[in-house]
Amino acid sequence: MDIPDALRAVYSARLKEENGRYYLTVPAREIGSDTLTANETYKLCMLTPGGHSADHGDDKSTDGSVSTRDDSPPVSSGERRTVTIEGIGDKGDGIARIDRGYVLIVPETDVGERVTVEVDQARDNVGFASVISHHTESG
Repeated sequence: MDIPDALRAVYSARLKEENGRYYLTVPAREIGSDTLTANETYKLCMLTPGGHSADHGDDKSTDGSVSTRDDSPPVSSGERRTVTIEGIGDKGDGIARIDRGYVLIVPETDVGERVTVEVDQARDNVGFASVISHHTESG
């Protein structure tokens, strides 16, 4: 997945309907951190949970009701994962995506690099990790 340099924020939000209109709530932390500015116009990229197409069959139970998804981070502090760096953020850090499209920020990495990381901090919308080891491609 190509992530443009202009990417300003990554977070999860529920789409809410009210009187025939649909709304996304922007977390206050995104405004407070100067990532986004109130009354500005932004382009959105919306992914289904897990980054899959909407018709993947995991959302409905056998009785047709819609299941509730777990919105907690798919990792916790201290957990180790092997990831591939998919992009570079505007501050020069590597960006890797893991379960449900969750983003890990990994400093001192390059696009295409495969690394084992340890999660330093897992927030609701993004995690921060440190490189434990670099993997080289065999062949």
